[in-house]
Amino acid sequence: MLNSILIGFLGLGGSEMIIILVIVLLLFGGKKIPELMKGLGKGVKEFKDASKGEEEKSNGSTPEKKD
Repeated sequence: MLNSILIGFLGLGGSEMIIILVIVLLLFGGKKIPELMKGLGKGVKEFKDASKGEEEKSNGSTPEKKD
C-alpha cells in the first residue's frame, strides 16, 4: 500500500525506488536500519495508543489495559 502511495503521489518508478534504497543503505549501514525501523514502529504504536486514549476520553469511557 505504501509503495502504491509513493508511486502515485511522487511519481517514483521501480528504478528510482531502488536507487533511493541503495543510498539509504550506504548512509546508515545494514546494522543501523533495523534499529531505525524498530524505533519508528514504537513511535507509531505510541501514537496509535495515544489517539485511542483521546477517543475514549471524549466518549467518557476509561481505557482498558491489556496485559
